[in-house]
Amino acid sequence: MGLPRRPLGLIARYGKYLPVSEKTPGLTLGEGSTPLVPAPYFSALVGADVHLKLEGLNPTGSFKDRGMFLAMAKAVESGSRAVVCASTGNTSASAAAYAAKAGLACYVLVPDGNIAMGKLAQACVLGARVFAVDGNFDEALDLVRELGEKRRVTIVNSINPYRIEGQKTAGFELCEDLGDAPDFHFLPVGNAGNITAYWKGFNEARTHGMSTRLPRMFGYQAAGASPIVLGARVLKPMTLATAIKIGNPASWKTALSARDESGGEIDSVTDDEIVGAYQLLAAKEGVFCEPASAAGVAGLLKAFRAGKVPRGAVITCTLTGNGLKDPDIAIKHSPLPVKVKATYASLEAAIGEMP
Repeated sequence: MGLPRRPLGLIARYGKYLPVSEKTPGLTLGEGSTPLVPAPYFSALVGADVHLKLEGLNPTGSFKDRGMFLAMAKAVESGSRAVVCASTGNTSASAAAYAAKAGLACYVLVPDGNIAMGKLAQACVLGARVFAVDGNFDEALDLVRELGEKRRVTIVNSINPYRIEGQKTAGFELCEDLGDAPDFHFLPVGNAGNITAYWKGFNEARTHGMSTRLPRMFGYQAAGASPIVLGARVLKPMTLATAIKIGNPASWKTALSARDESGGEIDSVTDDEIVGAYQLLAAKEGVFCEPASAAGVAGLLKAFRAGKVPRGAVITCTLTGNGLKDPDIAIKHSPLPVKVKATYASLEAAIGEMP
């Protein structure tokens, strides 16, 4: 007799809280139900109770799956035969996977030369038709919008409301796993759909009796791609965290609403701060995330230094993607392998003193 298991996929688990009907296919790759793990190093560092939501353990390695399953299921329900998205990487991988599962054609537009190889590889092997645009993400999204208006194709970027509806389930899971909402939630901000979705999820969780309170939402953009912080579109966003290298977020207004309604903030962190948090997560917590994922944790450290984190607060941080998404950054910021001869003496000499 096997152990009891949660229902497979988010339609099965949270269907009564989602805009689905009997006509909506139960499309799933097993998304959701990602771990929420204690972070003892960061808890001790900031004097709070810190937990990490590991969204990189979704099927294609990022939080995008949490909304993509629903956008794709609704595309099938509507009779669509093709989907399209612009992407800095994770959306393309997720769209390609769920389109393959649903039997839909998938078209992906990515900024030429500005997508991590792990993500590009996923989109290609999963059968998407990938187009490298001579421009940035925002320009690619403009093209996708135009294509959606002129051709019979469903856009599955976060401008598709079903993406936000699916992603809100992460807020449900956090409340269920903690027994209530956290005091603070920290996360990266790129196209701003995630902060929008979490805030929606936390509000609905309280309405449905999963929690008794609402957290303060703290979102962080990369300093070189921080239009919300600056209050103006960034024409040439710059950051090594390619997943949040976006100069004109599609969910800008709703992100501001999440910030203001929760009494939180949207700020920026430098690439050095992102890499520092990225390395600490790996070395101290055993968590390998992609660089953009570390922006929220870098923001936590920044907020702590500014005296904005009360002692004993319950804090959750979303890590949006798996570290294998961007192996080049990992290799660049880690020690290189030490070459040794195939003899014990060579190995012992290279190791030196051990702890």
